[in-house]
Amino acid sequence: MQPRSMDYPMVKIPGGEIILRDDRTKSKWKAEIKPFLLAQYPVTMELYFAITKKSQISFDGDHKPVVNISWNDAISFCNLLSQKAGLKEFYSISNEGENIICDWEADGYRLPSEAEWQYACMAGTTGYRYGELDKIAWYNENSGGRIHEVGRKEPNAWGLYDMLGNVWEWCWDVYDEKVYGSYRIFRGGSWAEEARGCGATCRRRSHPSFYIDDLGFRLASSPQIKTKQQLHY
Repeated sequence: MQPRSMDYPMVKIPGGEIILRDDRTKSKWKAEIKPFLLAQYPVTMELYFAITKKSQISFDGDHKPVVNISWNDAISFCNLLSQKAGLKEFYSISNEGENIICDWEADGYRLPSEAEWQYACMAGTTGYRYGELDKIAWYNENSGGRIHEVGRKEPNAWGLYDMLGNVWEWCWDVYDEKVYGSYRIFRGGSWAEEARGCGATCRRRSHPSFYIDDLGFRLASSPQIKTKQQLHY
């Protein structure tokens, strides 16, 4: 059987800066953003299971974001997808996932930092959201209590879909190591979230082994690769 292929759309995000804040500690800080690539959509069930071979898609849900994915799962997927695409792995994983080192010179797939995520989500806007919530996001008042196919709501100004609502998205960063240990950050709100939780600056966190039915992830990469990567599986 010949391998299937798909074009995986990545959006060029320009460099700039962003102000982040932590409402828990009442702190703010500035982050400089270098140009990078971010996926137009969250990782779908179709892509995830085609690459991992952990399940067969035999239901009407392959274009929905994959969920029940831990941060550890997302990191492993990034490396596996890089291998499939012939790219250099971004993460070096050792000691059963306890030690993870980033290679910022690698062209492989990775998770966005939370600064990159927020910067890309806002897409040059300055408010809590980049548009009217019902038009841009699936959340608890319009989702019907379920996840939806990617790309069915309006994108932001940079052509990114589902940055708010539908599924929360893991980011690379540790939340607060002194207080929460290895807890990692996720952003964006979900189909089950109230309106107030679906905003560009809303921050949540959990253990890297945590997974739930409204939490997925989106891929980022360095700008060396093409904006439409041909994936074979």
